[in-house]
Amino acid sequence: MLERPSYPLREGRSKRFRRSFLDKGIGHLAGVIKTSFVQWEMSSRDGLLQGIDPRVKVLFLVVFLLLVTIKKDFPAEGAIALSVFVLAAASRLDLAVMYRRVLFFGFVFGFLVAFPSSVNIITPGHTVWPIVTFDAPYDFWIYHVPDKVGLTREGLLGVAMLSMRVVNCLSLTLLVLYTTPFPEITRTLKLFRAPDAFLVIISLSYKYIFIFARTVEDMYLAKKSRHTGAVADRDARSWVAGRMAMMFRKTQIRCEEIFRAMLSRGFTGEVRLQGFGRLRAGDYTAGAVFLLIGAAVVII
Repeated sequence: MLERPSYPLREGRSKRFRRSFLDKGIGHLAGVIKTSFVQWEMSSRDGLLQGIDPRVKVLFLVVFLLLVTIKKDFPAEGAIALSVFVLAAASRLDLAVMYRRVLFFGFVFGFLVAFPSSVNIITPGHTVWPIVTFDAPYDFWIYHVPDKVGLTREGLLGVAMLSMRVVNCLSLTLLVLYTTPFPEITRTLKLFRAPDAFLVIISLSYKYIFIFARTVEDMYLAKKSRHTGAVADRDARSWVAGRMAMMFRKTQIRCEEIFRAMLSRGFTGEVRLQGFGRLRAGDYTAGAVFLLIGAAVVII
C-alpha cells in the first residue's frame, strides 16, 4: 500500500488556516441574520413567558427596569437577577447563549467603564489595594492626588453595583425580546401611546438590518467567487471602504423610494395596528405574580 508523501511546512507558515479580517467581519455580520431566526424560534417555543400576553410582558419589563434603577442595595439586585434567571429557565431559553451576551456587555459597559472610578483619586474612602506610592500628596487640576494611590472599598462597591444594574437591565430586555415576536412588541408600544414616529423608525430599522446584512454577505460572496487566491489586506481594506460608500448611497436611495411608496399608498404619519383581544386568566395570574415579585424586591 502506497503511503501519502508528507511535505514539510514552510518556515513562518502557520499550521492552521488563517482567516482574513474580512472573512471574520462578514462572518459576524452573517451572525446577525442567524440571531434573528434564533430569536423568532425562541419566541415560538412552548415556554412560560411565550404563552403570556405581550402587554403583560412589556409592563413587566418597564416596572422591573424602574426597580433596577431605583434600588441601590445588593440583595434587591440579586433578587431581580435570580428572578430573571428562573423565568428564563422556565421559558426554555438557551441560558448559555443569553448569559454569554449579558455578561460580555455587562463587563464592557458596566465594569470596564466604571472601574477607573474605584481609584481613591475619584472616589475617596478606605484604600484596600494600593497601586502607586508617592513621596507627598499634590493637587492636579481639580483632583487631589494622595501620597498612596489605590482602589477604595467604596469605589469597588460602586463599580459592582453599576455592573449588576447593567447585567440586570440587559437580562430583562433579552428575556422579553427572546420570548416575544417583534411585531407584538410594536403593537404593545402603540397601545401604550408610544409616538408614531418612533414606531415607524424602529420597525423600518429592524427590517432593514436583515436586508443590509444579507446584501453585504451576497456582495462579499460574489467578490470571493471571482478570486482564486488570497487577497492582500490592503486590497481588502480598499474594497471595504468602497462598499461602505456604495451601501451608504444605496441606503439613501432605498429610504427615499420607501418613503415615496408609503406616501403613494396614503401614509399620513399615523400608524394603525390591529388591536389585542381580552386578557386571559393566565395573563392576570402572571401579572399578579410579577407584581408580588416587584413588591418583594421593594421591601428587601
